Amino acid sequence: MYLAEFLTVALIHLLAVASPGPDFAVVVRESVAHGRKAGTWAALGVGSAIFLHVGYSLLGIGIIVSQSIVLFNALKWAAAAYLLYIGIKALRAKPAAATDDAAIKAAPGERTARGAYISGFVTNGLNPKATLFFLSLFTVVINPHTPLLVQGGYGVYLAVATAAWFCLVARLFSQARVRAGFARMGHWFDRAMGGVLIALGIKLALTEVH
Repeated sequence: MYLAEFLTVALIHLLAVASPGPDFAVVVRESVAHGRKAGTWAALGVGSAIFLHVGYSLLGIGIIVSQSIVLFNALKWAAAAYLLYIGIKALRAKPAAATDDAAIKAAPGERTARGAYISGFVTNGLNPKATLFFLSLFTVVINPHTPLLVQGGYGVYLAVATAAWFCLVARLFSQARVRAGFARMGHWFDRAMGGVLIALGIKLALTEVH
């Protein structure tokens, strides 16, 4: 009965999640710099944050945020500040002393699962564009008469699909050949990713409610 609606939601989500943005940049950086485990944990963090967006969309909190300039700006500036923070950290990367294959692998304890997970969760959870996306999804695309349980099911799918997509991204960018290629760039890769994250942070800071 709700198959057509679900397929519409799934298609819109696929187009959105496949578009490069802060989530993609963070997962790629974690995967290349620290390996598959870190990239996967970052992907799971991004996926987990979807439950946050789905939750406040179902509770109607998303509407309050979108209508309140103060709340929206607070969320926006927090997200922008976080992206700028990790971007500046990446820009300050220094040349590594080792250049052999061992240097490609992250040193033990260099990146914890918790740290990678938090980076993914915070990046997605604080993104006001994600707030507006899920708000429009649950108020415009999904029929308001659709049972709450069914809408919750959509939310579970969105979270799982997001995590699965970024786990694939992590798997791709943590391949030995891929990491070796980026390793040849040395600290310039970190600096390039830092520039991307800073640009995304600035773009986010300029986002306005329409």
